[in-house]
Amino acid sequence: MGYYDDHSQGRYREQKGNRGGIFIASLVGAILGAIIVIVALPALSNRGVLPYKIETNQNTATNTTDNTNQQNVIHQQVSYDVKTDTTDAVDKTAAAVVGINNIQSTGFWSDNGNGNGNGNGDNSEEAAGTGSGVIYKKDNNRAFVVTNHHVVEGATKLEVSLTDGTKIPAKLLGSDIWTDLAVLEIDASKVKKVAVFGDSDSLKMGEPVIAIGNPLGATFSGSVTQGIISGLKRTIPVDIDQNGVVDWQSEVLQTDAAINPGNSGGALINMAGQVIGINSMKISQEAVEGIGLSIPINSAKPIIDDLEHFGSVKRPYMGVDLKSVSEIPAYYQAEALKLPSDVNYGVALRQVVPNSPAAQAGLQELDVIVEMDGQKINDVIDLRKHLYQKKKIGEKLKVKYYRDSKLKETTLTLSGERLQ
Repeated sequence: MGYYDDHSQGRYREQKGNRGGIFIASLVGAILGAIIVIVALPALSNRGVLPYKIETNQNTATNTTDNTNQQNVIHQQVSYDVKTDTTDAVDKTAAAVVGINNIQSTGFWSDNGNGNGNGNGDNSEEAAGTGSGVIYKKDNNRAFVVTNHHVVEGATKLEVSLTDGTKIPAKLLGSDIWTDLAVLEIDASKVKKVAVFGDSDSLKMGEPVIAIGNPLGATFSGSVTQGIISGLKRTIPVDIDQNGVVDWQSEVLQTDAAINPGNSGGALINMAGQVIGINSMKISQEAVEGIGLSIPINSAKPIIDDLEHFGSVKRPYMGVDLKSVSEIPAYYQAEALKLPSDVNYGVALRQVVPNSPAAQAGLQELDVIVEMDGQKINDVIDLRKHLYQKKKIGEKLKVKYYRDSKLKETTLTLSGERLQ
């Protein structure tokens, strides 16, 4: 018969209870460990702690998502409707900028080889050059285009090309070599856009501008280039009659917007889409880059108006043939003009037209004009600028001049017949 010692039994129960607690604790620890592993697995994977295969799979999934996002971004960029101040300005004016074809006759005569001059004449026409123009006005069935004089010079026929490719015969209303401006008239039935003139006097240095035109002809028609106003009131010497002597100083805007052959007569616009200049020329020396020149629209407006309505520019007329004293040898200044030794400036009168304003005021051949309306006249350019820019037809003009070494003064009334 056996028995249990109370002390032994007590020890057995205590040991049994401890074993149960250890089991439960182990079980809880295992569960917690599993949870920690599950939670920590992605983090460890991202940190590169786990084996390469898991890391690669995770990165592959991430890359797939990134590629999808990139495709979505690319798709959004392609379909995005880009709209800026520049595009708005171009939209307002581009359709009013046209191409101009200068067509000239190329004729020859054949005597059929018999030497008697009797033969067949063959007169053909071909495009001699292209340029640009700006439609600035629409009046019922007529539209008016401003361009450069040198674009239309020598043309037998003129043709305007609209932005949609439509070609319309053009009539030359008038052209002015001094300002390099011309005005054409076309049928307005297919004209949809007319440009708006801005204020070139309000331009600021560094202000963004856009040039629109047809560089190199139809291939690049409607080209748009952008730059800034690089200079205001620049003066460029112009030799009108190509004799090597400067006849005029053109006042122009300077811009670094690209202006190339064929851009002549096109528009220089501000960010409001307003025409602030008529592109005219560029300095194309090998060492020079980015100097384009444009006629300020405020200077062009009265010229355009005269050409449209009268076919020519109404300028004051004196009736004299001029020569700058600085171009005359010192010997003739003293002997022929009889100028005082301290006078080496002014404008000599080589001829005075009979019954002209100058003749009626008593001016004579070999007189030397040195002052107009209190302003010193250094040369022919000074005289023309004062006459054409500050005086109007019918106004009085006070003139100081030298004759036989004596300073004299007279007043003449300007007429409007022709240029000096």
